[in-house]
Amino acid sequence: MCGIIGCVGREDDTLDVLVHGLSKLEYRGYDSAGVALSGDRVDVCKKSGKIEDLKGALEPRSIGGAAGIGHTRWSTHGPPTDANAHPHLDCTGDVAVVHNGIIENYQSLRDELVAVGHTFKSDTDTEVVPHLVEDALADGADNEAAVREAIDRLDGSYAVAVVVSGDDTIYAARNDSPLVLGIDDEDEGRPAYYLASDVPAFRDFTDRVVYLADGEFATLSADGWRVSDVDGNAVDKDVDTVDWDPEETGKSGYDHFMLKEIHEQPRAIRQCLRGRVDEMAATVDIGDLGDLSPTGVQFVACGTSYHAALYGANLLRNAGIPAQAFLASEYATSPPPIGDALVVGVTQSGETADTLSALREARKRGARTLAVTNTVGSTVARECDHELYIRAGPEIGVAASKTFASQLAALNLFTLGTTRVDGKRDIISALRDLPSNIQAILDESQAKAVAETYVDSDAYFFIGRGLQYPVALEGALKMKEITYKHAEGFAAGELKHGPLALVTEDTPVFAVVTGDGEMARKTIGNVKEVEARNAPVVAVTDGQSDVGRYVDAVLEVPETHPQAAAVLANVQLQLVSYYVADELGRSIDKPRNLAKSVTVE
Repeated sequence: MCGIIGCVGREDDTLDVLVHGLSKLEYRGYDSAGVALSGDRVDVCKKSGKIEDLKGALEPRSIGGAAGIGHTRWSTHGPPTDANAHPHLDCTGDVAVVHNGIIENYQSLRDELVAVGHTFKSDTDTEVVPHLVEDALADGADNEAAVREAIDRLDGSYAVAVVVSGDDTIYAARNDSPLVLGIDDEDEGRPAYYLASDVPAFRDFTDRVVYLADGEFATLSADGWRVSDVDGNAVDKDVDTVDWDPEETGKSGYDHFMLKEIHEQPRAIRQCLRGRVDEMAATVDIGDLGDLSPTGVQFVACGTSYHAALYGANLLRNAGIPAQAFLASEYATSPPPIGDALVVGVTQSGETADTLSALREARKRGARTLAVTNTVGSTVARECDHELYIRAGPEIGVAASKTFASQLAALNLFTLGTTRVDGKRDIISALRDLPSNIQAILDESQAKAVAETYVDSDAYFFIGRGLQYPVALEGALKMKEITYKHAEGFAAGELKHGPLALVTEDTPVFAVVTGDGEMARKTIGNVKEVEARNAPVVAVTDGQSDVGRYVDAVLEVPETHPQAAAVLANVQLQLVSYYVADELGRSIDKPRNLAKSVTVE
């Protein structure tokens, strides 16, 4: 959800680093933003709205300090106002705190603090933290001990960063919400240290990172960094190197990150497949995952990742393995019988709270777990028994695009590598052709013209069968997320069981029809049903069937294996949603009410 940035050791440009980091994290929350710098005193500036609003508020001010923290907010407790923006202060103004997550016992803590004279200025759960630190300091604790005492009182999920006046140190802790350190001490003349909720915040300054685990506490000062456990014992941490270039988090000349990331899908797929497939030998190498040999699989996921999970479950069932996909939020609170099933969590960020809860419940019941994720060092990768990285590279646009395509490719590899699949050579060949086929769509798509034709529609329906059903769901989700238009996805055969009542001449239906088999023929029958109600129909098709005879527009995809055809069809639907949103002037990269990484349940 929200984004945290912190830095020490940058001397005179601490504020510039914080604002730059916040601009890189705005995809995680953009209801409000703020910074706090600690020197002889704590200087705070915060503003509702976007980063540009914060920059405007900073222009007439002169604030500085050797240690600084910043925050960009996605609202949970309280509306997006200046008062509710982070950082939050204690009564003395000497303690500033930023926080991601939800403090579940904040109301009881707040009541307790108010009863002893503390004054609160916001609606947030976060504000209890600086007041708890204030009380501990008043009782004689040193700064680190005071922060530890405050953290120890919290129930729930949190990533917390604290600065105190007169102290050039950042104190930080995490539980169920990500925090990563950036280490830039190779230049002995000017070592600097960073912390953030995601690497892009400081990637322009260093590629050396340390991922904090739940329950760990970090201190950062110009003299160095230290990580310890809940008892204060030092924890040895590996310093990893990020293998992507900071330019990957820029727009590279595109109008929006989402369009750039749609166009990055050929490269993302190549990265996913590299070193894992041998077309000549018709083999897939996914390391020790190939030894899993699952007898049953339960997927848990949310949003776009859930649609990828539905696709993956379909692949496994086609390979003879019983498989189901569950919404992680439902699984976590009412899990089905697990038995010998492998439980697979699909999550782009690796920090999705509902998915982590579902996987933890599965592990309590003795299940083996696998993480399918994009983020090395993420919580899900550390907690699961196995991990399969999709290798999509950084994705900044809130609405997932290239990560979905890479999830589909990775789930194909998982199926091919762990089961006996008929026609394996043909599937591998189709996967290897995906980058060039996606590029052909990007070069030749008529999605912009289709979007311009139907931009004023009342609603949009998406239908598909089999492997194309999750693509229909994803097409509808993209339309909802970035256009704010009503959109629904259906299994094609279900349209006549109720939803057809909503079909009018102002509700275009996007039908995904590939191949010329029974599924294609039945979907064409559904197309005729909506055509008879005067609804416009757009077919996403490879031309193998005669669906083009019955529709108003065609979006073409290259002919390929059915498993790869779903990936191609999705690209056309992504482009339609993008161009509709662009025509409507929507905030495509930062759609209202949404954030990239959902770290609260």
